[in-house]
This record gives sequence, structure tokens and C-alpha cells, in this order.
Amino acid sequence: MSHHKAAKVRAIQEICGHMFENRELIESAITHPSAAEGLPVSASYERLEFLGDSVLGAIVAESLFKSFPQFDEGKLTRLKISLVSGETLSEVGAEIGLADCIIFGASEAGTGARGLHSALENVYEALVGALYLDGGRAVAEDFIMRTLKPHLATERAERPSNPKSFLQECIQRDKAEPPVYKVVGTAGPAHSPTFTSVVFVGGVRAGRGEGSSKKEAEAAAARDALERLGFTKEGVVTPRKNA
Repeated sequence: MSHHKAAKVRAIQEICGHMFENRELIESAITHPSAAEGLPVSASYERLEFLGDSVLGAIVAESLFKSFPQFDEGKLTRLKISLVSGETLSEVGAEIGLADCIIFGASEAGTGARGLHSALENVYEALVGALYLDGGRAVAEDFIMRTLKPHLATERAERPSNPKSFLQECIQRDKAEPPVYKVVGTAGPAHSPTFTSVVFVGGVRAGRGEGSSKKEAEAAAARDALERLGFTKEGVVTPRKNA
């Protein structure tokens, strides 16, 4: 093992609070696919990420189930989705210092912030999988609770995790036609564009949003429409008298 890689392995074990018996597991968990070209599929984090995704989901679901006995399935689902979303996991990964521990290949060097954002999420899940295999469920759970718990805000259960779906649900509840989205502008360089989207409700423009993809721009437009139409306030679902 190179001195560079050994230093990253030491750092990640400190972050995890676990000394790995199986060093190959922890090496794979922090190795981006770009650094494992030509090597066996187990050399990068992808297989561990697959396992970690399921382990993380199960542990978070059990914790929420026990912590919030008054929440129905819908609230529990929204809270779980917000906690295990790519946005939350990459944020947590950055906070705990994963960015300095990831082993990238030369081909990934130019992807910038977007590539790192995705890698942070993937490595977090891979670490959960590696901890589960090397130390058992309790070790994986300790890591998840320590790193993810600060992000557990109960109001997340009241925020629509998918603004486009929630907008459609709200509109169709009032027997109206489904919302219609339209991209009205693209700006910025080709490798990092910004899309602007508007959403029409009943033929009238109801919201506008921007994002680094059409999907993100449409979600932002839906959030804007939800706010303007009174279905949410500061992102939180407002109660309806007939609901």
C-alpha cells in the first residue's frame, strides 16, 4: 500500500471510530471507480455502496419507527427519505471529512464540485456497508447515529420530499389538470449549465425555478408554486381544513 493510500485509510478509520480487521473493505469503501479501472469490481466502492444503501435504510427506518410512535407511514417515509437523500448524505460526508479521504483516479480530476458531491454520498453508503461487514450491525448503527442524528429535524417529516409529486397531488385534489413544466432558459458553460423552468397550473404560470439539471429546475419551480399557491409555507406543508 502506498504511503498516500495508507494515510487516507488511517484518517477514515479515525472518522469511523473503528479499526478494520479486513483492510480490503475499508480501502474499497474510499476508492472511486476511476481509481479502480482494470481491477476487479470489488476494488471500488460500488458493491459496498449497494449493501450500505440497504443497511442505512433499515437502520434509519427502525430508529424512526421507535422514536416517533405518533407518526403515520407517510410522515415516517418523508422523514426517512429526507435523511437518506443524496443531498443529506453528501452534506454529512463533507462535514465529517470524507472529501480528503477519497481515492480518485486521474480521469475524475476535472469533474469538480459535482463529481465530489456524488462521491461523498456514495462513500458514506459504502462505509456503512463496510462497517456492517467488518464489525456487525451495532458498529454500523453507531456510525449512522453519530453522523446522521444531528440532521434529524422532525419538521422534515412535514416537508414534501418530492415537490413535483406533492404539487400534482395538491392540484388534482382540487380536481384540476396536472401541472405542466416548460424549460424557458439555459445559461452558463456547456459542462456546468443552469436551467430555468416554469410550471403552469390551469394554464397560468404558478412558479419558476433554477437548477443544474432540468429535473432540479422543475423541482425548484414546483417548490415555488407550492409556496405561492399556499400549499406550503417556508417549505413546510400547511394544514388544510378539508384534509
